[in-house]
Amino acid sequence: QVHVVESGGGLVQAGGSLRLSCTASGRTYRAYAMGWFRQAPGKEREFAAAISWTGGRTYYADSVKGRFTISRDNGKNTVYLQMNRLKPEDTAVYYCASSRSTDYPYQYHYWGQGTQVTVSS
Repeated sequence: QVHVVESGGGLVQAGGSLRLSCTASGRTYRAYAMGWFRQAPGKEREFAAAISWTGGRTYYADSVKGRFTISRDNGKNTVYLQMNRLKPEDTAVYYCASSRSTDYPYQYHYWGQGTQVTVSS
């Protein structure tokens, strides 16, 4: 069993930055590929970013590419999402998920509870 918990959401002005954190806990024997998703009110959940087991590969949705950076610190069992140049359309609940897949695109097996990000205009 793996528990995934997100933190770091909040209210920020357009053009500002936030850094989300996601910590995995439980019985694990290796690092997992991890992904960030988001869901805005009235919209479907969408993929934002993903990172491989070692952090050597990263993937981004076109909507966030160039503004968001995903990284990880396996010593802390933590993955981060650095969010820069935020836009009002980035407002959403952000979810972190872990994957047991080896190759991208990953299938996700464990999900966090979500953290709210609100960007004001």
